[in-house]
Amino acid sequence: MKTPFIPTDEKKRIEKLHSLQVLDTLPEERFERLTRMAKQMFDVPIALVSLVDENRQWFKSCIGLDVCETSREISFCGHSILEKSVFIVVDATLDLRFSDNPLVTDEPNIRFYAGCPLQVNNHRLGTLCIIDTKPRVFGENYITLLEDLATMVVCELEAIHMATMDELTDISNRRGFIALAQHSINLGVRQIAPLILVFLDLDRFKDINDKFGHATGDQVLINFAALMKKSFRSSDVFARIGGDEFAVLMSNTSQAQAEVAIEKFSGLLREYYQHQCPQYVVEYSYGIVEFDQNRHDSIETLLEDGDTLMYQLKRSKNKKIKK
Repeated sequence: MKTPFIPTDEKKRIEKLHSLQVLDTLPEERFERLTRMAKQMFDVPIALVSLVDENRQWFKSCIGLDVCETSREISFCGHSILEKSVFIVVDATLDLRFSDNPLVTDEPNIRFYAGCPLQVNNHRLGTLCIIDTKPRVFGENYITLLEDLATMVVCELEAIHMATMDELTDISNRRGFIALAQHSINLGVRQIAPLILVFLDLDRFKDINDKFGHATGDQVLINFAALMKKSFRSSDVFARIGGDEFAVLMSNTSQAQAEVAIEKFSGLLREYYQHQCPQYVVEYSYGIVEFDQNRHDSIETLLEDGDTLMYQLKRSKNKKIKK
């Protein structure tokens, strides 16, 4: 049996999958309808919307199987997400990659498999797949039909994706951040690694809107998010969580290291506006808080602590300005 390779974009792929907050959720008619269509259209006993997680494939919709997930190591879909087009196994018993696979030698006795990758935001998150207990040929017309159905599944996943992304800045919104941050926290707890949250809030953002207009204010938010992408590590989770508020969750990071990262970001921000938009100044206040498993029972409480520390700094700044 051949274990599926790990995609080159695996880290970002898993982050995107988790940000959708669809894993381990209840069945939804919008996905059930599509697997019913696939089962009937191709006259197969099994049709699935399968999402490939770190160590498992989980079925968002499942017709013909009594389980909701299997190990990724034995999954056919783990192979399918490595392909750009439909992945087909005509007879698994004659295919050295699968002939001794327990899904072939035992229930559900897979012989034929066809899976079309589900690509969201350039990451293949899973497949729409059909399975038969007897070998079969799958012609070009069938491939096109399966691709059409998979496109419909992708549309539904993209609708979920849009609900987790901030449309203006193209980074995660509050909902997306909470999903990604929870994953990072779970990982940090298992590895006993420090986690730092930085809560950021733009200073006098209302003044920019009032003086230069809301279009300029929007561009400030867009630039701020773009500079966050450029400055922070690819492993950091960051988002616009509302209005002119942003957050960054930094894994395996001490408070001192977080301060260095913030100083780097501040320098990048100053340099950008000195050269690109010298007519106005963009600054921010921030609060840094370390995740404490005993004190923070949710992402929300961690954000609240960061918000409190941020406002302490903002009030201190305002007092100095008034003096």
